[in-house]
Amino acid sequence: MGSVWDRTAEFLSDNLGNLLPIALLAIFVPTTISANLSSLQPTAPSTTAMWLGLGVFLLALVSFWGQLAVTALAIDPSLGRDATRVATRRFPAALLLAIVMLVAGLLLVIPLGVMLAVAGVDLSGIDSGTMPTIPESVTLWASLYGLVIIVLAVWVFARLAVVVPAIVGDRLAIGAIARSWSLTRGVALKVVGVLILYAIVSIVANLAATTAFGAVMYLVAGRGEDGLSLASVLTTIVGGTVSTGFTVLGTAFLAKLYIALLARKEAAAAV
Repeated sequence: MGSVWDRTAEFLSDNLGNLLPIALLAIFVPTTISANLSSLQPTAPSTTAMWLGLGVFLLALVSFWGQLAVTALAIDPSLGRDATRVATRRFPAALLLAIVMLVAGLLLVIPLGVMLAVAGVDLSGIDSGTMPTIPESVTLWASLYGLVIIVLAVWVFARLAVVVPAIVGDRLAIGAIARSWSLTRGVALKVVGVLILYAIVSIVANLAATTAFGAVMYLVAGRGEDGLSLASVLTTIVGGTVSTGFTVLGTAFLAKLYIALLARKEAAAAV
């Protein structure tokens, strides 16, 4: 993993000129605008909130495309600006796989909803922010099931860590799942450790940046009544900057991990 981090750092420093436009236009801008649109949703009329939600979704797709471009460039730096064309060609396959994985995740949550429904828990008040009363017996089983799902999700996420690079590098679609599963065999625990460390550092860094800067800006400029103000916009810009940096770093790392795992597999096959 240490060598993968070194290769990632080398890639970022050597390809900064090609990375900056992608990171700025396809990740930073959509992330920042999306955060501001999301802040308007709670106080917006239902129709407006629906359109704002659609805007957030479309911006998320743009950001996803940007990550595909970073992945393509990290796999083959010689692509240069043609990495965006590769991202465009592989976007449908990546989106299809994302939908499949989302559906699979939702299917795992269904038993939890069934468990609550059978116990007679009223979930209608969740939309208004009212937490339902859950019997202790159901809470225990729901907690255990939730814990199992979390552990399973972390393990599966580690085994599918290089699924996006496989889509780009191997030009696969659903087959990228099997490809990633095969490549990460024997290194899943190491991948879990790296992913947990990355998540902790990125979340802490983002919270530290937005909390500290946001507190100062809210004191200086005050809070807007409609959820949007100068302070909130500037805070989302700072948060978007930090988030973009970690997104590019994480995306490039997974691409370099894919290359390392692929080389390891080829070396093992040659023996």
